[in-house]
Amino acid sequence: MAMNTIRLQSVAAERFLSPCIQRCSSVQNRSTSGKPQKVSETWELMAEQNFPFARARLGTFFQDAPKLGNQYIEDSLLRSYLKRHVPKQVLAEIEPDLTRFGERVATEMHTLGLQCEQQQPYLVKYSAWGERVDRLITGPAWREMHKIAAQEGLIAIAYERKHAEWSRLYGLVKNYLNCPSSGLYSCPLAMTDGAAKIVERLSSEAPWLKERAFPHLLSRDPDKFWTSGQWMTEKRGGSDVAGGTETVAVEQADGTYRLYGYKWFSSATDADITFTLARTVDKHGHTVPGTKGLSLFYLEVKTDSGSLNNIEVIRLKDKLGTRQLPTAELLLDGAVAHKVSDEGRGVPAISDMLKLTRMHNSIAAASSMRRMVSLSRDYATRRTAFGQVLRRYPLHVQTLARMEVEARGALILCLENMRLLGREDCGVASEGDLSLLRLLVPLSKLYSGKQALQVATEGLESFGGQGYIEDTGIPGILRDAQVLSIWEGTTNILSLDVLRAIAKSQGGVLSAFLAEIEVRMGAVRSPELAEATDKVLKSARQVTQFVQETSKKSATLELAARDLAFSLTRTYMGCLLIDHAASEVATQQDIYTAQRWCEKDLSLVVTNSNRGHYSNASISRDLDLVYDGYMDKSRL
Repeated sequence: MAMNTIRLQSVAAERFLSPCIQRCSSVQNRSTSGKPQKVSETWELMAEQNFPFARARLGTFFQDAPKLGNQYIEDSLLRSYLKRHVPKQVLAEIEPDLTRFGERVATEMHTLGLQCEQQQPYLVKYSAWGERVDRLITGPAWREMHKIAAQEGLIAIAYERKHAEWSRLYGLVKNYLNCPSSGLYSCPLAMTDGAAKIVERLSSEAPWLKERAFPHLLSRDPDKFWTSGQWMTEKRGGSDVAGGTETVAVEQADGTYRLYGYKWFSSATDADITFTLARTVDKHGHTVPGTKGLSLFYLEVKTDSGSLNNIEVIRLKDKLGTRQLPTAELLLDGAVAHKVSDEGRGVPAISDMLKLTRMHNSIAAASSMRRMVSLSRDYATRRTAFGQVLRRYPLHVQTLARMEVEARGALILCLENMRLLGREDCGVASEGDLSLLRLLVPLSKLYSGKQALQVATEGLESFGGQGYIEDTGIPGILRDAQVLSIWEGTTNILSLDVLRAIAKSQGGVLSAFLAEIEVRMGAVRSPELAEATDKVLKSARQVTQFVQETSKKSATLELAARDLAFSLTRTYMGCLLIDHAASEVATQQDIYTAQRWCEKDLSLVVTNSNRGHYSNASISRDLDLVYDGYMDKSRL
């Protein structure tokens, strides 16, 4: 078998080289006395004639890599949204900075981001002499991202309020541009934003905290800039914070607390401060179970001397993606902390941080989609197959267009959340704004995480084999995208959170959702958008009616929660895309995007309800299907 393979290869090589050798022989025959030639002389003559592969092992073809353009200038929807919503004077002040930063993230920072992947963090647990040191080592590129984040004001802009309610939009747009080039430094920035929000809100109850932490969290000086962690998840935990938190807090004579517990999943382990939940131990040594027993604590990770604050780093997590980001298991063995919430009000107190980190999660999803589309569309102008560049194949462009539609849908909902949050920051949000924000943040987070995975997969495939090669940087986009549907609540958990928002507001958030869609769609006059507008209105009314009719059947509504969340998100994204496409800044591409988006099944929950997917019979069939062939029947 092996000999036959070698012989076939030899035959193929002989067929390829035969004309070359003949040409070389004819050249030599004209210049020698007819003596027999040496093989090495033949190869030398071939090299002189520039024959492919004669000397070079790589051949003569080299594929151009995809190139990034200015990430602000090339993002049409982003620019037109800002032009439409931001006052002219404010836009004139911020746009030069966004344009400059859009170039920086595509050049210098893109390179640094790739280096973060190569310079992954590691843990040194002991010194050479056996002392426990737990020293976390991060790479130069990661540390450079810290400097850039401070200098660019990625946290500061929103809280300086130089542009009033538009400051938040401005700051988060910079974070959107930063995300895919940040080497995952966007993760500690998300938690730092959430921490700043908590500190700002507690300024009257805990003025010492604002004086101590706020200047560092907002600093533009890299040496003074602090980042924050968010230590909630424990061994039992995940999204079940109430049932999973075992960390206890013991009050000291000076009013501080000592924390004892095991934090299972602490992202941004190199942060300077953190907020965490714990159960206060009373004078009898008892704690209160459930959510009511949790209080919020502030702690600084290191002491003034630079040593860890009675914290042991057990190990760094070995993750599928986000490997640039140090994530660890931590043992708190008497860490000094300060209680910053009322007793038992830890979960409400940390809700602002959760809202911000979920918003940053959806921003990361939208920006990763934009990055993948940007790379894919540029590559389509450089890669030739079957005699033409890829952009000349309608099937390939159709695939890229579908990716583009998803990216625009995710982005416009992110931008709307940013705008509403800016209004909340400055105290000018209406009740309708606040209701929408409560609903739209979890919707944006849960749906964009799924979109990001879909676009990353299609985008990777658009590069063919090179999309599978690690040192192109492309596989990292797919691996990192997987965390977006998990971190800050899985899709199902957030779907249930949407149900809680509806129930807690007694349907108020749903009423605000429907009212906003009816107002926006009622103003659309474009014949090109008529069909899409009708579909969005119909879906909004059907979904609202479904919730009203099912509200007393809690088990049914819970089973339908995921489809309901998808329906609400698709419908509202469709509303925003149509509203934008009907505006004075719209292009034909905006109209086409809205039309294509609304081809989806917007009211998925109604469709599946009509199919009987939420019936008892369906529940039974689902269980039978999943556990068909499962051997351990005793566990069912």
